[in-house]
Amino acid sequence: MLRILICDDHTITREGLRRILTDYSEPMQVGEAGSGVECLTMVRRQDWDLVLLDISLPDQNGLDVLKRIKRDRPELPVLVLSMYPVDQYAVRVLHAGGAGYLSKETAPEQLLAAVRKVAQGGTFVTPELAEHLAKLLKKDLIKPPHAQLSDREFEVLRLIALGKSPTEIARRLSLSVKTISTYRARVLQKMGMRHNSELTRYAIANRLVY
Repeated sequence: MLRILICDDHTITREGLRRILTDYSEPMQVGEAGSGVECLTMVRRQDWDLVLLDISLPDQNGLDVLKRIKRDRPELPVLVLSMYPVDQYAVRVLHAGGAGYLSKETAPEQLLAAVRKVAQGGTFVTPELAEHLAKLLKKDLIKPPHAQLSDREFEVLRLIALGKSPTEIARRLSLSVKTISTYRARVLQKMGMRHNSELTRYAIANRLVY
């Protein structure tokens, strides 16, 4: 029996995933976590075969949760489910140790196929992600400016574009306001911009925020 932990802050999403897993596949033990802290606590206290992790969590970024899971339980596979397109987070997820990246619009059959493969130690790559990775391998590919940002800088960029204040961003990322200001300065420098408004326009134009 597979032991799967679902981490998503929306109850209805967790319930939907639970039904897919229990109705269309072999018997499974399914646990639920509604935040990053709760997810990490459950990972440390119980044994799981797989974690289904959302990127957008109320208390911290899913990428940070993924990295902490891989630090504490490097053998535990993590399959990321997200509303964001593959060109935003998929490569960062794979670099952080994730075993796959799926859109929340994925058909139940594909989700189950991904769960089976990842639970067996494999990496699940959708055709869309494979195509994206192939493009990244082309030598003449011109990477967008945000591709050079670190994961933390990328998240600060997104939160600035969403209109969050330094205090709100600091609280969301569990950092000091001074540290957030430092990250903001790095983002502006790397992006070749001077104001938050420029970052916001860029993020909207490149579908980094919704």
